[in-house]
This record gives sequence, C-alpha cells and structure tokens, in this order.
Amino acid sequence: MQNLLIVGCGDVARRVLPRLVGRYRVHALLRDPEQFAWWRRAGAIPVLADLDDARSLARIAGLAEVVLHFAPPPERGAVDTRMRRLLAALAKGKSLPQRLVYISTSGVYGDCAGARIDETRRLAPATARAARRVDAERRLRAFGRQNGVVVSILRAPGIYAADRLPIERLQKGTPALCAADDVYTNHIHADDLALLVCAALRYGRANRAYNACDDSEMKMGEYFDLVAGRFGLPPAPRLSRAEAQAKLSPIQLSFMSESRRLANHRIRHELHARLRYPRVEDGVAAAWLERNPA
Repeated sequence: MQNLLIVGCGDVARRVLPRLVGRYRVHALLRDPEQFAWWRRAGAIPVLADLDDARSLARIAGLAEVVLHFAPPPERGAVDTRMRRLLAALAKGKSLPQRLVYISTSGVYGDCAGARIDETRRLAPATARAARRVDAERRLRAFGRQNGVVVSILRAPGIYAADRLPIERLQKGTPALCAADDVYTNHIHADDLALLVCAALRYGRANRAYNACDDSEMKMGEYFDLVAGRFGLPPAPRLSRAEAQAKLSPIQLSFMSESRRLANHRIRHELHARLRYPRVEDGVAAAWLERNPA
C-alpha cells in the first residue's frame, strides 16, 4: 500500500479522505495538534508540521509516494513561499513522490472579457493572490520536470456546497452588478472537486493543468438569483459598475472584475470525470435538500 500525504487539510481534504482510506496509507500534515483526533478517527495518520516553518517539514522528506497539495499560498508577497518550502523538503528525501496533485485557481487566467477559454490560455493574473498561484504552479511544474514526478494541476473556480453558499451575503442585501455589467463566473461543487482529485490521481498526465469546473455558463448575478430563489431570499440588489466602484470595497470589487467561461473538456476526456452535479442548478437543489431534510 502506497503512502499518501495530504497538505492543506481543509474542507476539500475532508471530502477526499473517505475515497482514499483503504487504498492508501494516508498521512495528514497538520499544524494544530487539536485536529489530530478527528483525522485519526477518520483513518489518517497525523503529521505535525507547518508550511511556514521549514524546519518542521524535515519529517515529511521521503514520507509518501503520493502528495495532495490543497494549501493556499500566504496572504502576502509576490511568491508562494509555502510551495517553495514544501518542494525543498520533499527534495531532501531518499525517495521522491511519484505523483503530486495540486489545487490551484482559475484566477491565474485573469480577466478574459467573458471569452470561453481552455487550459492553453496564456496566464495573466490580475491580483497578487493569483500571481502567487502562478508562481506555485511554475515552481511545481519545474520540480516535476526535473525529478520525474507526475504533476497534475486542478484550476478550481468558485467552490460551493450546502455550507458554502452566499446565503449570508443575500441576507445582508449585498449588491451584484446589473446584467449589462455583470461577469461570467464558474463553479464546482466541493464533492465534485474531491472526485476530480481522485481522478487526477488515477489518470492525470504529467505536467498537465485541468480546468476543474462544471458545465454551467452563468453570470454572477444569475448565480445569486438562483440561490435566492431556491432558499426564499430576496434577490441581490443590482448596481452599475460605476455605482459599484463608488459603494463597494476593493475586495468585493475584485470578485466582479474578471469574466471568463472555462471549458472543461480535459476533465471529461482525460480524467474520465462524471460529475455528480454537472450544473450549478443541480448542486444548489441538492444543497437545499441537505439543509432542509424532510
């Protein structure tokens, strides 16, 4: 049985774990000992380490044949220092991982003015957050090429689930852009992202990026209206872009400044993915049933 290391033990990692236990000897990199009990009960072996502390990462060198990297970059800086520390630690092992799957973001493409794009699109990050992701991808790809590690990158857009919906935003009456100024947004249900991680483990090609998204083509305001209608909430007020720039914070505006429609043919044909929720409507309907059981 191969050893597998999960780096970044958040929501998606918890959804992936049941698919791995029994197939791999799973190790979970954790910086908080209080989380050890949950992961042990779920079938994983906790490893105390911190991506912000290079010395603590010495214990993962040579530990696993497979690595799943879900951790985000740091909140500041031009590069992903966490990725660099992780790869440096892995490189010191007597053996290197054979395969590594990384969850990145579709933000690496920047604003595409609503164009439909695939993974061959030139990367043009428009925010420091996305630039750190590009740095992480490039470092990881170089590591894979130099060491013969099969690296698969899943570029995830907006991740949603029953507990990851804009309910609070709608309750507060936070506005969205009017239809004429609105941006296309892309989505993937958290359970389907977990499915794609496992598909990449089995079928992912070396140094290959995949748009990890569903089949929907929906503008942001339409998504909010869908959730509002399903959960009986008032629709989000609409503003023009000029009004939004005067009233909303820079962080809120940053999510309204990029428009793209992701093509997902690679996950269909190369990863043989059959999504549980192929459209946002499917996932939101399931979320309503989960939150309102009969």
